[in-house]
Amino acid sequence: MNLLVNGDAERGPGGGVEPVTDVQGWVVREGAPALIGYDVGNGYPTPADPGPGPAQRGSRFFSGGNSPRTALVQDVPLPVAGRVGRGAVDAGRVRYAVSGWLGGYATQEDGARLSVEFRDGRGTPVALSVLGPVTAAERGGRTALVERTAEAAVPPGARSARVLLVFTRTGSGVSNDGYADAISLTLTASKGRA
Repeated sequence: MNLLVNGDAERGPGGGVEPVTDVQGWVVREGAPALIGYDVGNGYPTPADPGPGPAQRGSRFFSGGNSPRTALVQDVPLPVAGRVGRGAVDAGRVRYAVSGWLGGYATQEDGARLSVEFRDGRGTPVALSVLGPVTAAERGGRTALVERTAEAAVPPGARSARVLLVFTRTGSGVSNDGYADAISLTLTASKGRA
């Protein structure tokens, strides 16, 4: 089960290229993202471009809007009890997987970076995974989203995860053409030590 709310950009306002001030489930820390429909065209990703498959691709994706840097944050409390609760985390029996489809426009280097930072009960960082950005070369010089994933043990003592999605414009254009979709954070119980 995805621990993130609205990791697929499907909820709340949006659908066009205009930036929005609120994104359901996320806190907009910097800039103003756009939740763009795959049907918009005009050079933006379409269902014909490489990206999430039909099972993952909804009707919209995240972009950096018109800001040079746009940042979205979601703080996720980890389960208290159960197979992936605190006891299992502290015993080293819980693994996490973070994934997302990240990309950009044509040969531009605008991009999206996804990170997850696990924190202890005092809010002190205890582990970090960073995905992206996906370069234009990695996209074959075309508009596309490419899947990036990381998986590891949840560090003992972790009580929350801060997920940060950052879009950066590197060129001189107006649009921040870093794109992201199907952002996910999941936990699984392992039989032995993680």
